[in-house]
Amino acid sequence: MVLKKMKLTLFAAALCLAASLHATPVTSTETLVAAVAAAQSGAVIELAAGTFKLKQPLDLQGGIALKGAGIGKTIITSADSWKANPATLPDPETDLGKFDRSGYLIRCANDAKDIGISHLTLTGPQMHGAIFGMANEGLHFHDLRIADFMYCGIRTYGMKRVKIHDCTFVDAGQRWENGQPGVKGGITGGAIFGVWMSDTEISNNRFLVTKTAPNEHYYGIKGREARRVHIHHNTIEAGFTIELPFEGDEDVEIDHNILRAAVSIPKYAGGPVPKSGRTFHIHHNYFTDGYSIEFVRNGVEVDHNLFDFDSAQDGSNLISAFGDVPAKGPCLFHNNLVSNPGRGVMWLNEPYAKLEVRNNHIIARTTKEPRTEGLFGFNEQSDFKTFSFKNNVIECIGTPRPLFRNDASGAAVVENNRLTGVTDTTRYENKMTSAPTGLKAPLKFECGVNGELTVDGWQTAKSPTP
Repeated sequence: MVLKKMKLTLFAAALCLAASLHATPVTSTETLVAAVAAAQSGAVIELAAGTFKLKQPLDLQGGIALKGAGIGKTIITSADSWKANPATLPDPETDLGKFDRSGYLIRCANDAKDIGISHLTLTGPQMHGAIFGMANEGLHFHDLRIADFMYCGIRTYGMKRVKIHDCTFVDAGQRWENGQPGVKGGITGGAIFGVWMSDTEISNNRFLVTKTAPNEHYYGIKGREARRVHIHHNTIEAGFTIELPFEGDEDVEIDHNILRAAVSIPKYAGGPVPKSGRTFHIHHNYFTDGYSIEFVRNGVEVDHNLFDFDSAQDGSNLISAFGDVPAKGPCLFHNNLVSNPGRGVMWLNEPYAKLEVRNNHIIARTTKEPRTEGLFGFNEQSDFKTFSFKNNVIECIGTPRPLFRNDASGAAVVENNRLTGVTDTTRYENKMTSAPTGLKAPLKFECGVNGELTVDGWQTAKSPTP
């Protein structure tokens, strides 16, 4: 009976503590550190407006929420006396035994669940990053400004069921080489750098770059292996905008984003195709850089995007692959609008198979340095009997160009394409049918943070305010 009363008393005390942490905003760094140390699962620690300067990482246990008074009002940073060690940058990415976790403002406890951080600014020019987590589930980061870090913003391993939304990342990382700023080379950090992430949603975030030094750039969303990850309605000006290379990704959906640089998804030999049949689905995005997608990958669908390039930006292929090992495919590229593809629409160095290009409208205008090569360049060892080009509208305006860059490509199935200014029509039959050409339906959608931009066919405009 006595033991039962003690347990009830302790439980009541924990409830009171959680309630007090929720009701009374903390106003000093010392109070913040003490509140976090005392907090039990379910506590919401509210921070008043002000600047909190930490002297060591703030370690959050599972079930704790950290909530500020608003972006720009509550600021967490490092004290002048606390400087992370640049000698450990860049981090070893997947060698966890060599990883330096000491240079992050906030750390989520290993294996902790349901941690929230919101409504505040995190900044640390002498810190590796803002938030670190290992094997966490149910993290919820939102309404944050994460600005000015040495390597990355949010750094995680093995995160599951995570939501990151309505955040602004500004100069959230840099490039490093052997402990020195990567002025001429090295490895670049990411605003969100997640290794082995699954069942996660990243949405309505803005990624900005204001610095110009060679090492002062970062990638938007960077990772190693993503499964069932949904990336949507972000505006990403950092580049690469999204980098998910090397691993066995599956069911990654990238849609309704404004992407000012490339999406990088290469995998040796294209990688395995999951049971769902899809590794990446890239749709309803607005791309503005001529080097838009870095390949090669199997099980990819790219559709209903507007690729809108400046004709002076003429040195790149929209989809580029640099490997030399055959990839089995498939890739489906359909119902896209492509304006001014520059060097070309696709260039795959390695042999490929099972490529379908259909119902796209492509307009290639004369480029700054007039390009005359074919719009599609493939390795002559590709399995062209599994390639098909059907129901497309392809126009070369000003400078005529061939469809393909070699004769071997003519073995692909080429059917019912409306071709203007295309010079190599003797390579293939292009039998016309009664099927409609071009997009099956007009392309119209909103994209970027909160749908800030409306794509309406070839045109874009700021979306009306609700």
